[in-house]
Amino acid sequence: MSDIWPTELKVTKDRQQLVITFNNGESFTLSAEMLRVLSPSAEVQGHGPGQKVTVPGKRNVAIISMTPTGNYAVRIGFDDMHDTGIFTWSYLRELGERGEELFAAYENELREKGMTRDTSEKPR
Repeated sequence: MSDIWPTELKVTKDRQQLVITFNNGESFTLSAEMLRVLSPSAEVQGHGPGQKVTVPGKRNVAIISMTPTGNYAVRIGFDDMHDTGIFTWSYLRELGERGEELFAAYENELREKGMTRDTSEKPR
């Protein structure tokens, strides 16, 4: 187990961000969109190498639940009904430290695949 753990996890009133403070004094604000598209779930990461999924259309996703998982993680539920990602303290810290870089890579993947961060509804 890591010597670094959160002392506070707080979802903003608009449910668009998670503010996490660690016992070493570090504090990060993570967007719901980043948490959703970089979820550690098998649905996003796949079950093995090369199976990662690029998830488009999540710009306005919101956090609707957080459920503790043991002493090492939290399960985050989103308003698109995705709730299978178990975010360990070390992964949340990594997202805080490297989030800009990881999100930029995600945006590049979207562009390469002709996808967008916005939800696009098809005409009926």
